[in-house]
Amino acid sequence: MAGPLKPDDPNRRDDPNGDDKKRSPLGFFSIVLWAVLLVFLLQTCRSTVENAAVQVVDYSDFYAWVEAGYVDEVDIESSVYTFTLKEGAPPLKELLDKMAGSYGTGALNSLFTQFDHQDLETAASSSFKFQVGPVNDPDLVQRLVDNGVRFHKDPVTEEQYMISAIVSYVLPIVLMVVAMLFIYRYMFKKMGSGGGFGGIGGVGKSNAKVYVEKKTGVTFKDVAGQDEAKESLEEIIDFLHNPGKYTEIGAKLPKGALLVGPPGTGKTLLAKAVAGEANVPFFSISGSDFVEMFVGVGASRVRDLFKEASKMAPCIIFIDEIDTIGKSRDNRMGGNDEREQTLNQLLAELDGFDPGKGVIVLGATNRPEVLDKALLRPGRFDRRITIDRPNLAGRLATLQVHTRKIKLAEDVDLNKIALATAGCVGADLANLVNEAALRAVRKGRRLVTQEDLLASFEFVIAGSEKKNSVLTEFERKLVAYHEVGHAMVAYKQKNAEPVQKITIVPHTEGSLGYTLLMPEEDKTNLRTKEELMAKIAVSMGGRAAEEVVMNTMTNGASQDIQEATNIARNMVAMYGMSEEFGMMALGSVRNQYLDGGYGLDCAQDTAAVMDKAVKAVLDVCYKDAVEVIKANREDMDKVVAYLLEKETITGGEMVAIIEGRDPALVEGAYTSTKAKLPSDVEPPARHIHIVDEPIPMPPHEEDGEEKPAPEGEPEKPEGPKEK
Repeated sequence: MAGPLKPDDPNRRDDPNGDDKKRSPLGFFSIVLWAVLLVFLLQTCRSTVENAAVQVVDYSDFYAWVEAGYVDEVDIESSVYTFTLKEGAPPLKELLDKMAGSYGTGALNSLFTQFDHQDLETAASSSFKFQVGPVNDPDLVQRLVDNGVRFHKDPVTEEQYMISAIVSYVLPIVLMVVAMLFIYRYMFKKMGSGGGFGGIGGVGKSNAKVYVEKKTGVTFKDVAGQDEAKESLEEIIDFLHNPGKYTEIGAKLPKGALLVGPPGTGKTLLAKAVAGEANVPFFSISGSDFVEMFVGVGASRVRDLFKEASKMAPCIIFIDEIDTIGKSRDNRMGGNDEREQTLNQLLAELDGFDPGKGVIVLGATNRPEVLDKALLRPGRFDRRITIDRPNLAGRLATLQVHTRKIKLAEDVDLNKIALATAGCVGADLANLVNEAALRAVRKGRRLVTQEDLLASFEFVIAGSEKKNSVLTEFERKLVAYHEVGHAMVAYKQKNAEPVQKITIVPHTEGSLGYTLLMPEEDKTNLRTKEELMAKIAVSMGGRAAEEVVMNTMTNGASQDIQEATNIARNMVAMYGMSEEFGMMALGSVRNQYLDGGYGLDCAQDTAAVMDKAVKAVLDVCYKDAVEVIKANREDMDKVVAYLLEKETITGGEMVAIIEGRDPALVEGAYTSTKAKLPSDVEPPARHIHIVDEPIPMPPHEEDGEEKPAPEGEPEKPEGPKEK
């Protein structure tokens, strides 16, 4: 009894290096059959193309045309007679007229005269050929001689016939068989090595970029503002350095970790930092690199990726935008077999490799809600690391990282920049610092100042100034009251953010002016109802000023109305801040890390009632804004007059005007409406002495002398002397 075949036995049927003769001969015969069919098909197509301009006629017509002297030349062969007509022959004219009626004269001219400069009839007489089947006509040769027709017959020997047959049929078949055998052997070898059909031409090869050792150039020092995420990933780094510490106690590290967060928060940068800290090879590939038009290519690339990673273990595999191939397998996928096969292969590879070898898979996405549940189950991507927008300390640390190589002036205060950029991600802060450096170069400075950083922040949110934009006096006044309306409502609202800047200079982002509000302290995602109502009222301040002061309305408030409506709708549908619905949630978040939008989960009748509740919130806030504008009309007129003169003022200058001080004495390019006094100036309230005891009336003066005040009572201060 024969023993089992060894893996390297050449007689194995699945060994790509084995003898091809041991395989079934049906494969070779099928290749030859396909080659013969393809060659005959090509020859038929060639004959069809060559005979496209040949007209087949009856022998009677050929006989009549010879007798009439229309025929110019005849090529006599054993199977067919091919002849041409003389220029100007009536049958040729009839054929040209028929074709002109079908295709047009212009098409015929371009068809027959594109290769020479002859006229249409001359070109057609040499291009058109006619064929007729031979008949038993012994007088044909004499008839051709009598009518002056040239005729000839090419001599063909048996050797020439055989050579022609070989060149036309046998040689193409042999070449086709050799080519198909080569392709077949290459395919079989790739299939045996796990490459699949996608191995042809390297299509099934993985496109992952490999960064070996420290070539990523990124460590945790280059990532700031994500301390919690770095702490979670340090365990992975420690496992890659000291795997025995975990295997001794029986612990197993998760095979995959999923990095989730908004765009620009540094998911890819953090994955590179993990590889840089661990000093291991780093395979980086995007999810879109797996998806191809051919079914099976993506699965082949997944196999090849994990095969190469296992050779270089310990290592890290990073799949960016994993939601491209990891979407939920349901009817909404649209029946994409390629994407589903790629996902199935990824799931199989995650289950197949041993985590003890040190192969860690990291995935990044900003749409975790669309991922397949099988991808997130324990044993696969069972650890989720959230990389959220940085807080105040994180933004400050991120700014410090991005300004390492930037030459900063002494007046730069990164704390104020971090406060102003609430809600920004790491990519936004990097762009802000770069824009500030470019602005400093444009201004001819060698150092980046605080003004450059704040101006670059304004450039990101409002664009650059429109220097060629011209507004009429009425439009400038209207824009000024609109912007001061925002600022006045924000200044009078207790829970509103302070005003930093007011400008009526048009900008490229479509605004004719804007009011810049900056928080004085870091605000988290927690907002009270009063703060949200104040934010809506500030948005309504521009329209309220237009109606109260200018008795009109403009389309400049469209963005303000949209922002106020979104806040009010969230208050009703998501935050439970309406009397009509109370703690009832009417919607759920759809894209948490992208646009933050939500979808309604209620009936149409309920949605109609919700719209009324939203309008009620907006009406209350608008009423408050109108009352603020009416109560402070005189102060607004003063601020608007100064704004029309300067075009750009600070919040501190607005406060100085309202309090009756000289705005020119206000220092600082970005002074807030809630600016604090300098530390060396003592507030005037320190000089006030408050007592809770009754103060007696001062004694009467006698003979111009004053009696001393009783002990324990304050002396009466001297007042102004009367003249």
